Amino acid sequence: MLTILGRGERFCDGISRRSFLRIGGLGLGAASLTLADLNRLEAASGKSAPHKAVINIFLGGGPPHQDLLDLKTEAPAEIRGEFAPIETVVPGIRICEVLPQLAQVMDRCAIIRSVVGATDRHDAFQCMTGWLTKDLASVGGRPSLGAVVSRLSGPVNPSAPPFVGLAEPTREIRWSDSGKPGFLGPGYAAFKPDSEGRQNMSLGGITIDQLQDRRKLLASLDQLRRDSNSNEQMLAMDRFTAGAFDVLTSSRLVDALDLSKEEPRVRERYGNGQPYNYQFDGAPTVNEHLLLARRLIEAGVRVVTLSYGRWDSHSRNFALVRDHGAKLDQCLSALIEDLDVRGLLDDVTVIAWGEFGRTPRINKNAGRDHWPGVSCALLAGGGMRTGQVIGATNRLGEEPSERPVHFQEVFATLYRNLGIDTRRTTLIDPAGRPQYLVEKPAISELA
Repeated sequence: MLTILGRGERFCDGISRRSFLRIGGLGLGAASLTLADLNRLEAASGKSAPHKAVINIFLGGGPPHQDLLDLKTEAPAEIRGEFAPIETVVPGIRICEVLPQLAQVMDRCAIIRSVVGATDRHDAFQCMTGWLTKDLASVGGRPSLGAVVSRLSGPVNPSAPPFVGLAEPTREIRWSDSGKPGFLGPGYAAFKPDSEGRQNMSLGGITIDQLQDRRKLLASLDQLRRDSNSNEQMLAMDRFTAGAFDVLTSSRLVDALDLSKEEPRVRERYGNGQPYNYQFDGAPTVNEHLLLARRLIEAGVRVVTLSYGRWDSHSRNFALVRDHGAKLDQCLSALIEDLDVRGLLDDVTVIAWGEFGRTPRINKNAGRDHWPGVSCALLAGGGMRTGQVIGATNRLGEEPSERPVHFQEVFATLYRNLGIDTRRTTLIDPAGRPQYLVEKPAISELA
């Protein structure tokens, strides 16, 4: 709840500084916020359309590269697996038979078959930052792409947060990481509409006029705090507290999250991903999250992250891929087509990938184990040169045989598509040192 602590004085409207101001679930405490802490909106006005955006689809658990986008038809049976390749609309590019709808939009996609730089660790961190978890850990860690964009670009409009995470809660919490703010601090973390934040998106009986009165009070108290403490954390709190009020007085974000407003034929095209098979401790296959991502981008969000499925296939790998792959095929192809039809695809970059690949050799449980040596990624849109494959692995899918592509190269490309020059842009860490966003260049083949 919104709590203002102070001395004992009263304002002319009779509200004590020591009062508890309750505005729905909006909360400001001595060290934490709820809605404001989730929104992280910088004070800004105006609207630019279309804007550059990224939808980052994390395939938590590590999808098998050789069973999806890099089939090894010439390998021995214990390597090759059960799937046959199919042709796509791009001559010479073949992908798994469980992805027939993605095959039909391959001209708008680019496949990377040689992603390197992974560690043998179940974690979304590299797919959200491009860095290892240990990097700058002493000062809070590297911030995710969404946090960086929130800091550098702010909101497109005051009523929509720049960074939204749609990941469902998972028992293995690293698989529902929407991207951490790192050393930038909690003011730039993702707004998560499926957690406490969504419950807070109501006025709880308070009128707009009453809300504005309390906003004026907060502004007065914020000035007192700024006079005594003008550090970056306090300035960030000012910005996203202002943004939290803007969300409460606008229906833009609430409307974007309401799928009942979407045309039934569009919802049917995406599907719902049910039943949720092979979920265990990971994320469900919520196809509608991809539709929500498109609606959020239209509402002004710059970066949307989500966790789709649980791909840790130590056993029953091929049954899992048939289930998860077919569902991903439906919603990801629908998203690409949907963005294209709406004229958004050149401005929105879509990426789907996991934290590592899977072992070439099939184990005794018909599964594939962890393989950090190489993995794959599928990108679409963003004004990139699509309809191509970048990189290759050797005959057994063990390691890159040409053009290894590091996680950071992918992130440099995402930043470039967002209009951020990673060669010149830095952020100041808590020790006062400038930090580059990544240390590797963008992928030239996609420019």
